[in-house]
This record gives sequence, structure tokens and C-alpha cells, in this order.
Amino acid sequence: MAEVLLFHHAHGLTTGVLEFADTLRDAGHTVHVPDLYEGRTFVSQEDGVAHARKIGFGTVVERGRAAAEGLPAGIVLAGFSLGVLPAQMLAQTRRGAKGALLLHACVPASEFGGDWPADVPVQIHAMDADPSFVDEGDIDAARALVASAPKAAELVLYPGGGHLFTDPTLPDFDGPAADLLTSRVLSFLEDKG
Repeated sequence: MAEVLLFHHAHGLTTGVLEFADTLRDAGHTVHVPDLYEGRTFVSQEDGVAHARKIGFGTVVERGRAAAEGLPAGIVLAGFSLGVLPAQMLAQTRRGAKGALLLHACVPASEFGGDWPADVPVQIHAMDADPSFVDEGDIDAARALVASAPKAAELVLYPGGGHLFTDPTLPDFDGPAADLLTSRVLSFLEDKG
């Protein structure tokens, strides 16, 4: 079974994120879910992003790096939206990563020093009409990442316009799409232990 370091989205460490972690644990995986906001949660995406801006996106990434200290090298890095920043940074810069799951977001690989590591498999999941993913350039970054590492990278798009469609505590939740994403994530994790 895999060991996973899972980072929350801009709303903070919601019960929806914790439920997702529990689903992975129920399948036999070890899951670490650090709180990058030190106990703060936000009802609206805007307020959560404003908080991330206030503390600094660099602080969010650094807190993610700190959360990985002491964990084995061979882990899977995962993040929801804002949590993709530390997950992607660690997957690209920390030796021995077994894989990465970038949920609802992707940044250009150049943000973290260059190309995606050829030996680190990655799945990127988002909705095909999500304005945050499509209009803000994440889809372009995801396609470029997949093109640069075609054997290790996969972009999975779901029909719809919701952003955080996997979190049942948020308005964009889409049960069927969330179930499909979860089944794909579990399949991805099967051979990463």
C-alpha cells in the first residue's frame, strides 16, 4: 500500500478533505494530511485565497516542505487546488517520490526548477469547463506537463464547470465525478506501495 502526503485546498482542512483521506485509508493506504493554515478554514474560495495571499504562497509551499520532513522518500504527493503547489513542488524536487496526484490545478513545471521528473508518474484531474482550471492557464500547464512526460503523466478531464468537485462540503461538489476521480486515484495508488 502507498504512503500519501495530501495537501488541502484554499478553504483549509475541511471535513471533505479529511473524508477523502479516510477513503484512501480505508483502502489500506497511509495518509498524512497537514494543516497548512494552522487551524483556519474559510467558507468561500475567495476568503481562502485571500488568506493564502496574506500569509504568502511561499509560506504555503514552505509549510508543505516542512510537512514532508521525516517522511520516507518513497511517498505519493497529492494536493487539492492550492495544495497542488506544495505537492507539485515536492514531486519535482524531492528524490524518490512514487507519484503525484494534482487535483483541480496544475502549475508550469518551470515554477519548480524545470521539467517533470520522468520517473515520477502523475495524474492531473479537473473539470473541462472549470474557469479556475481552464481560464487561468492550469489546463495549458497540465497539457505541457503531459507532453513532456507522456509515459508518466495523464490529464483526466471530467465534464462540468465545478472547481472543487470532490469536496462534499462545498457548492461545486459533483458526486458521480467525485466517485470516478476517487476510483481512478485508488487505481493509481495500487502499485505505489
